[in-house]
Amino acid sequence: MRYFIEFSYHGAAYNGWQNQPNALTVQEVLEKGLLLLLKTPISTVGAGRTDTGVHAKQMFAHFDTDVVFNEADLIYKLNSFLPNDIAIHAVFKVKETAHARFDAISRTYLYRISLQKNVFNFASAYYVKLNLDVEKMKEATKILFQYRDFQCFSKVNTDVKTYNCELMQAEWFFEDDELHFTIKANRFLRNMVRSIVGTMVQIGLGKLQVEDLHAIIKSKNRREAGFSVPAHALYLTKIEYPNAIKL
Repeated sequence: MRYFIEFSYHGAAYNGWQNQPNALTVQEVLEKGLLLLLKTPISTVGAGRTDTGVHAKQMFAHFDTDVVFNEADLIYKLNSFLPNDIAIHAVFKVKETAHARFDAISRTYLYRISLQKNVFNFASAYYVKLNLDVEKMKEATKILFQYRDFQCFSKVNTDVKTYNCELMQAEWFFEDDELHFTIKANRFLRNMVRSIVGTMVQIGLGKLQVEDLHAIIKSKNRREAGFSVPAHALYLTKIEYPNAIKL
């Protein structure tokens, strides 16, 4: 049987989701928990990668096993075994062809910018000391929808066949003393959200003009875009799938 597992994690202690040699990852910890409880090696396939330090409020992975188990019991036992920064929310059967990565319809990220020094959110939001022109940032965000190729925001030497992404949502809004950026697309390139936000911050600071964004995107050159904002303020918040994958 193939199962989907839904979970969340605080990424501060991990080198991202995907297994790496000599580095602790969320995937490694999750698979150790599944091995302990199901008494057989389990290989998981995640919905995508997250960089070191990035968090996930909603993440999915799939795995195959012939072991018979009660889903609710597995959730309870996994949550008892796993550290406090990883939580399991659901385990459910899916069609044998369902794929956590390739069947995802959309992914949504949130980036949090703190507009004033706050001792209670310095570890969860990026503090920008200088004043930002948010209206210019909002204006620049509209330009993103005119393009599909976002190579300029991607890490270099990334093994992908295309840099095209279909944007569905991208907006700035205030949340108390924070400025939040939400972006939704069918797929994301490595480092894409952090470099988009960094470019928008440069525009908000007046170091780049709104119209410069056209040339940056057309250049397809990562060096033309803004800096990558810190990972600790980035959250994968939602992944959507078609209902047809479920049994």
